[in-house]
Parts: sequence; C-alpha cells; structure tokens
Amino acid sequence: MLPAEATAEIAAAAPATAAPAPVTGAAAVPAGAAESCAVRVVDAAKVAVVSAALPEAETITELAQVFGLLSDPGRLRVIIALLEGGEMCVCDIAASCGHSESAVSHALRLLRANRVVRVRRAGRMAYYRLDDSHVRMLLDLALAHVGHGEDAA
Repeated sequence: MLPAEATAEIAAAAPATAAPAPVTGAAAVPAGAAESCAVRVVDAAKVAVVSAALPEAETITELAQVFGLLSDPGRLRVIIALLEGGEMCVCDIAASCGHSESAVSHALRLLRANRVVRVRRAGRMAYYRLDDSHVRMLLDLALAHVGHGEDAA
C-alpha cells in the first residue's frame, strides 16, 4: 500500500479532469515513446487501489516459486500423471511419464517440499498424490487455457 504522502503526491501530479488524448494514426506516437508515459500517473485512484491489493512480497515470492515448479516439463508431466491417475507410486509415475525412477523421485522431492504433492507410506512403498484441490484447479485451468488457444487456431 502506498504511504499517504505518496498517494497525495501522485494525486497532485495527475491532472484532475484530463482524460488521455486519443491516439490517431502512427504519427501521434513519437518513435521510442511506446514504453514511456507522458504523464507518470494518469489515474491516481486506480494506482492506489491496485497498490493496496497487491500481495506482500513474500507471497509473491512463494507464488513465483510454485509457477517455477510448474515451468519444468518433467515436473509438469509428473503432476499431470498424478492429476490423471490419482495416487500413484514412483514406479508407476515413471512408467507413465517415460522418465527414470530417479528423475521422478527428484521431481517428487521438490514438489513435496513446496506442498504441491503429498506422500502416503504403506510399508516400504510410497504413494504420491496432489496435495489439495487448489493444485488440481490450477492445472485444470492451465490445461483449459492451453486448449482454448488451440481451439482458436
């Protein structure tokens, strides 16, 4: 959230009633000006609302870590295998994904440390499953998003 002084400064710097001018034609935007704003803050109220709504830095870091885990194709295959197969042992996950048991074990260790999967032990066997419905929903949404792009093509 922005401090009160910064919010007041932003509000004072922004024109009170000026609306952004419409862009007409290529000549209206000077070369190289596409990445810079003529006015630093156009809508101070919106900036304040968005700044207040942003999660804490620690939450953003944890979120980036989860998305980083999902960015590896090998780990993603393991997660999708668990999404489709439910609870599975390392051997079955490896056979489903076409990876070595060692690679799957390593992926599962990272996923478990980040609370993406959970383990249940039965004697000497370990069975893995997705940790909770949030992981399942995130994957379902991502798969739907990718499928949506394929439908449009």
